[in-house]
Amino acid sequence: MPEMRPLRPDDPEHIGGYRLAGVLGSGGQGVVYRGTGDPGPDVAIKVLHGHLSHDDGATAHFLREVEAARRVAAFCTAAVLDVGTLGERPYIVSEYVPGDTLQAVVRSGGPRSGGALDRLAISTLTALTAIHQAGIVHRDFKPGNVLMGPDGPIVIDFGIAKALDATTHTSGPIGTPAYMSPEQFGSERLGPASDVFSWAGTIVFAATGRAPFAGSTVAVVVNNVINGKPDLSGVPEHLLPAVERCLSKD
Repeated sequence: MPEMRPLRPDDPEHIGGYRLAGVLGSGGQGVVYRGTGDPGPDVAIKVLHGHLSHDDGATAHFLREVEAARRVAAFCTAAVLDVGTLGERPYIVSEYVPGDTLQAVVRSGGPRSGGALDRLAISTLTALTAIHQAGIVHRDFKPGNVLMGPDGPIVIDFGIAKALDATTHTSGPIGTPAYMSPEQFGSERLGPASDVFSWAGTIVFAATGRAPFAGSTVAVVVNNVINGKPDLSGVPEHLLPAVERCLSKD
């Protein structure tokens, strides 16, 4: 379970109708708080950094994009409950799932195997199916966006990458290169197949503790994703055919 740090003086105490209990984490996109409703279950509230939305029009577009994520059926996903703004900063309220990310669990406890790995593969594919059926492409599926909850793996942050990509000034695609699909580095329209490629890379990490495309620099990783062959050593034999097919560049 990730450790929640106390609120600091510059943190808000309330967002929308939720009282904040602490900070679950922070990163390049923003800060994630744990919130408590009255009544209602606890929630996770991601408040984006101000520089990621450069004007009112961009903020409104971001909120419309994320609002679409509320259509996703709650099959192995953390439901998006609400969206709004805190000052000029957009926020997203989603179901709170106690548990570490797959990234952290593998780093601390080692690769998954046996039934645990199979359940992870099936649950995350189920989640992606629900996301795709709602007309959404995740665009940032990776070990850090899979929570290992008490009832099984839960996929988070679906729809956010597209919203950010459409509303921010960046020099490249938004995502984690080692788990991105080749088409994310080009100008092609992204579809469900892009997420399936990322799913296969995530399963390789879960089974081996490393991404299928390695490199000493981001540029090398990107080149390997586009042109190289994945390293699938250590992936269980019964999963290899599916993983190989999903990582095909054709």
